[in-house]
Amino acid sequence: MALFFDSAWFDARLNAAGLSRDNVAAALGLTMEQVNELWKDQREFKPNDVRVLSLLLGATAEEVALRAGVSTPVPSDAPGSSAVLQELGERLTRIERSLAEIKALLLDLRAKP
Repeated sequence: MALFFDSAWFDARLNAAGLSRDNVAAALGLTMEQVNELWKDQREFKPNDVRVLSLLLGATAEEVALRAGVSTPVPSDAPGSSAVLQELGERLTRIERSLAEIKALLLDLRAKP
């Protein structure tokens, strides 16, 4: 885990994505002054900041938190967390159940003259 904010990594990721710190400010709902405070390790990230930056930069939430400094929290619903996997499993079960019900209804309709 990085002890301090890794501004070179963040700037390189932004550059590779064709983005700027202005885009970070817009995505996080912060002023440029607040974003500059993040880059200077004078402002702490919130879990949602990590989540948004991971999407913006195409990196995992864990990687963003790792590069953002020692006290940066990883969102509890980051992909791969057990809560997210459980929720996805439950959603998949509901979808499969719905599809089975739709299939049964279609078969009933076909069987009727």
